[in-house]
Amino acid sequence: MANRISDQEQNEGPTPEQARRGRRTALLLFVLGFGPIIVATIMFYTGWLNPAGHTNNGVLLQPVVPVSTLNVETSSGTPLSERFGPDKADPDWMMIVAAGQCGSQCEELLYLARQVNIALGKNASRVSRATVLGSVPADLQARWPQEYSSMERLVPAAGTQPAWPAGIDPEAEPRILLVDPFGNILMHYGSEHTGKDMLEDLKHLLKLSQIG
Repeated sequence: MANRISDQEQNEGPTPEQARRGRRTALLLFVLGFGPIIVATIMFYTGWLNPAGHTNNGVLLQPVVPVSTLNVETSSGTPLSERFGPDKADPDWMMIVAAGQCGSQCEELLYLARQVNIALGKNASRVSRATVLGSVPADLQARWPQEYSSMERLVPAAGTQPAWPAGIDPEAEPRILLVDPFGNILMHYGSEHTGKDMLEDLKHLLKLSQIG
């Protein structure tokens, strides 16, 4: 008799109270996991609860732009946007160097992104690097495996062209785009910025968020 009752309860599924408890648990896990990055973004943009009065050095995008709008993917055909989001166990921050023809200014930004990443020290693994380049000179292409092997090459999705946020035109001026673990492009950098500028921003964001 007891076995029949147990089987019946299993077939009926969770009770309303169990379902509510499950939803509360899921919400709590989400808040514990991604609450800090939401707070960090608010603090970074507004200076709220920031006694040091830190202001960003990069050019802010207001509002932020989802990385999915770029229409870029990995060499295997996976949309870049699938790297980010609350459903990912440990999403990275990402620096994306975007340029048309990769000339001297573009290569300066490639070097800047690499050196800033290295300078993060123990936090270097929390930030990945990628590029969206129209063309690469033969000399740079030959040096790429030795100098930029950790920088992933992204390409436009089949049948599309990259769609850049307002104020960003990599064909005219190469830029570094900073993407948060949610897949939002927060800000961008160019030749007017120094490695110190970008390093300060990244250190501040990584300290505040503890995510990614």
